[in-house]
Amino acid sequence: MREYYNAQLTTLNTNLIQMGALCEDAISSAIQGLLENDPSIAAKVSTVELEIDQYERDIERLCMRLLLMQQPVATDLRTVSSALKMISDLERIGDQAFDIADITKNDSFRDFNGKIHIKEMAKAAIGMVTDSVDSYVNHDLELAKKVGQEDDKVDALFIQVRKELIDLIREDKEKSEQAFDLLMIAKYLERIGDHAVNVSEWVIYAITGEHA
Repeated sequence: MREYYNAQLTTLNTNLIQMGALCEDAISSAIQGLLENDPSIAAKVSTVELEIDQYERDIERLCMRLLLMQQPVATDLRTVSSALKMISDLERIGDQAFDIADITKNDSFRDFNGKIHIKEMAKAAIGMVTDSVDSYVNHDLELAKKVGQEDDKVDALFIQVRKELIDLIREDKEKSEQAFDLLMIAKYLERIGDHAVNVSEWVIYAITGEHA
């Protein structure tokens, strides 16, 4: 019975890794569409988002089987219940990546490229998603705690992007609508960072039994 349970936990970890990788891909593609002014990429992000949603359903069913049928001990119970919480945040990350892509397909932001730090902000947010999922799979407490520190960088970049956009609007008020859209994109990236922090906090709970 324990061997079967361990095999199911391995499947859970694999699915979470794949769901996290899809989230990273969705964010990267959405930002690529922005930087390369390629609205067609939004269709790819939409497809990836559907895959993320499917993983959420599959992982949820697996977790419920483990909780209801296997009578896990305390440590395993925390591991599985934390995964249930994590997939909700990962699904939201997929939604927000799609929201970014949806904005980029409606307009060209070529004039803003190189003038704002969206690319750096996206890279930092993707790193947080990667680290939060890796910390769960590897039971790495220090890596989970590091995600919270990385969030400070994303927040600082958001403030920087906001200032850069305000300065650009002052230079050319005709670009105010595009600047507002870019500010929304930056806000979505900030929220992605917040969801990654939520994931890391559930990892800390799974490992220590204490909420961060």
